[in-house]
Amino acid sequence: MITFIEPKILKGFRDFLPEAEIIRRGLTQKIEDAFISFGFVPIDTPAIEYTEILLGKGGGETEKQIYRFKDNGGRDVALRFDLTVPFARYTALHREELVFPFKRYHIGKVWRGENTQRGRYREFTQCDFDIIGSDSPASDFEILLLIKEIFLILGLDVSIHINHRGLFNRFLSHIGQNEKSADILRTVDKISKAGKEETLKNLTELTGEKNAEKILDFTEARGGFSGLLDHITELTGGPSPEADRLTALRNFMIDSSNDTQKGEPFIFNPSITRGLDYYTGVVFETFLNELPDIGSVCSGGRYDNLAGLYSKGGSISGVGSSIGLDRLLAALESLNKLPAAENCFTAIACVEEDKSGQYQKLAGWLRGEGIPCEVFLDHGGSEKQLVKQFMLAEKKGMRYVLIPGKDPLKDKAALRDLKTRKSTEYEIKDIISYLLNNK
Repeated sequence: MITFIEPKILKGFRDFLPEAEIIRRGLTQKIEDAFISFGFVPIDTPAIEYTEILLGKGGGETEKQIYRFKDNGGRDVALRFDLTVPFARYTALHREELVFPFKRYHIGKVWRGENTQRGRYREFTQCDFDIIGSDSPASDFEILLLIKEIFLILGLDVSIHINHRGLFNRFLSHIGQNEKSADILRTVDKISKAGKEETLKNLTELTGEKNAEKILDFTEARGGFSGLLDHITELTGGPSPEADRLTALRNFMIDSSNDTQKGEPFIFNPSITRGLDYYTGVVFETFLNELPDIGSVCSGGRYDNLAGLYSKGGSISGVGSSIGLDRLLAALESLNKLPAAENCFTAIACVEEDKSGQYQKLAGWLRGEGIPCEVFLDHGGSEKQLVKQFMLAEKKGMRYVLIPGKDPLKDKAALRDLKTRKSTEYEIKDIISYLLNNK
């Protein structure tokens, strides 16, 4: 006797129906094309790693959210929670095989056992891009420029907020709170979620009331990039390598600007700290100007010491960023800017089943000309049965149905336009020309 199993799915995990997956893949392809245009190359890593690899320095939010278990061999393993830590392990393991600076991108699923909300799930896709093996501010800037380029391609108006964790740590040292920097950074990083009052309360418990107010004043400082940087430099005790790097980035931004661009997407924001422990330098977050409340859709920074955790050859400087594909899709849906699902738009009707081989050959001709084409498999010779095939094509989001003649490879064929509901006879070569001109 067959036992019924209720079809269900874990909270924070999802299935994707074809239309949604087509949109996801189309968006991913545009992002991937941008990566490739900047000279980045693809890599992949296992979904499961040894837990000690993923935890790295250990502690923090990571250990609370990680999916961790014993495998059949009794090994302590876990699902990757991001793509950056596996990349550090990858770099250390393949160090002698890579050419530095190494520019990679990696698009894949990651898992975190955190609370679900709009655009945030427990299984989600990240689109990571990194430059490792260069400590130059030019590498920081190229990552920032690539972020800007991607969102221009996607037609989205964004603000890219930038800070330097070293500058923030210098400020904490200046007020005598450097020993608590990790806890303070994590507290400040959550200000958008917790609110100012709760953040002030938490900071007061960590540092005392006066220092808590100084920290909030520091992170809330606003103004033009250069003027604000001068002000923050004073608050941190004067000129420093960290301030010099931000100055260099600002100069790169000015030198690379284009008069035709709409506004300046780069904003110096002292409150940007990034919650993950491995960031050491410049950090950044990207916000949609039309929907800032959804949070950052692309974030990252410099992690000079991360790869060194897994390598006896010493640390390797790196800088990178990650686009949260699912949060970006949720934002596009809220803004009614989801792209249309571009499905296979032509079908070949099945008029006589014994001619399926010829229909496939005909389809091959279309595909060879760059026309995506599906051959329907079930017989539909009568007018009523053809209507069913038209209905099937419409449900699949197709635009045309080609109805072959008695000799599918030689006779004229009818082309049904499902939008206008009209059929027109053409020679096969003319149908190919028509479809190429009406994609």
